[in-house]
Amino acid sequence: MANPSHALQVTPDAELQFSLSRSNDVSPRVTMILHHTGKTDEHLAFKVKTTQPRRYLVRPNQGVVAPGGTEQVSIMLVEKDKQVLLQSFDRLGQSALDHSKDKFLVQSCAVSKDFAKKYAEEKAKATAQRGDAAAQITKDLAEALTSMWNAIASGNSTAVFNKKLHVRHSVTERLTGVGNNNSNPAIKPYETSIAAMENMSPEQMFAEVSSLRRKYDELVSFSVNLTAERDILNNTLEQTKRDLNREVAARGSTDRMLSPSPGSSGSKGSFMSKLIQLLIFGLLGFLAGIKFSNTDQAQVFEAVPVVGETLFVEEKKDDPVEL
Repeated sequence: MANPSHALQVTPDAELQFSLSRSNDVSPRVTMILHHTGKTDEHLAFKVKTTQPRRYLVRPNQGVVAPGGTEQVSIMLVEKDKQVLLQSFDRLGQSALDHSKDKFLVQSCAVSKDFAKKYAEEKAKATAQRGDAAAQITKDLAEALTSMWNAIASGNSTAVFNKKLHVRHSVTERLTGVGNNNSNPAIKPYETSIAAMENMSPEQMFAEVSSLRRKYDELVSFSVNLTAERDILNNTLEQTKRDLNREVAARGSTDRMLSPSPGSSGSKGSFMSKLIQLLIFGLLGFLAGIKFSNTDQAQVFEAVPVVGETLFVEEKKDDPVEL
C-alpha cells in the first residue's frame, strides 16, 4: 500500500540500531533521515515521539520539511541508560537486549503556506546568525509547532501519517586477546551481530558458547532455588495457619470455662437481693415496734401472748410490790 502524499520517507525504515560501547567517550547515536518525496507541493511538518523520553535525546524533535527537502534527526542514548543495558548484557547476554520494548513514532502532516514561509525565513535567519545549517528555530516558532501538534492530538481534522520504528541494542566490542586492557576480567565484551560471529575465530566462538552455557546454567540454578524457596514458604505458611487455628480454638474453650453461665449468675443475684430486702424489712419492723411501745396506744397489745411480754417486760419489772 502506497504512502499518502503527506507522508515523509523515513530512513531507516523499520528499526533503529544502537551500538553500545564500554568506552565513556562514545555515546550511542543514530541518525534518522526524513525525506519529502515531492508527492505534494505543500510543506510537511514532522514530530518524533518515543516511549522512553528520558532515555533518548532527540534533536530536532519537530520541524518542517520543504518539498524535495531532507531533515536529519539525531537520536542519542544517555550514558546512564547505556550502563544499565551493559549490565543486563553482562548478566544475561544478548538475549537481555533482544526484547527491548522501546519504540519511536514519526508523525507528519501538511502545513499552510503562510506557516511554511514563516518557518523557512526563521530557519534561514538562525542558520545565518549561527553559521550552522542545523541551527534551531526560535522559541516562538517552536511553540507554534507544539501548539499545532497539540491541536491535532485533541481531535483536529488534519490528516496525519504515523510511522513506527522499533529499537535494537547490541554490544559491538570484541575480545582483544592477550592485549585486552579491560580492568575487570569478569566483563568480557563480545560482538553479537551475526556478521561478527561469522568472522570469529574458533577460540572466540568457543569462548562465546562457553559464556552462554555458563549463563544458562546459572539461570537454571536460580530457577531451581526459587522453586525450592517457594515450596518452603508455602509449607511454613500452612503450618503457621494450623498453629493459629489450634491456638484460637484453645483460647475459645478456656474463655467458655471461665465465664459463668447466664442462668446461675441470675439466680445468685436474685437470692442475694431478696435476702437484703428481708433484712431491711426486719430492721424497720423492729425499730417501728420499739417506737410504738412507748406510746399509750400500745396498751391494747399487753394481753397478747409473747408480744405483750416482749413490749412491756421492762415496765413490769418496775411495778411496785404490795406488802
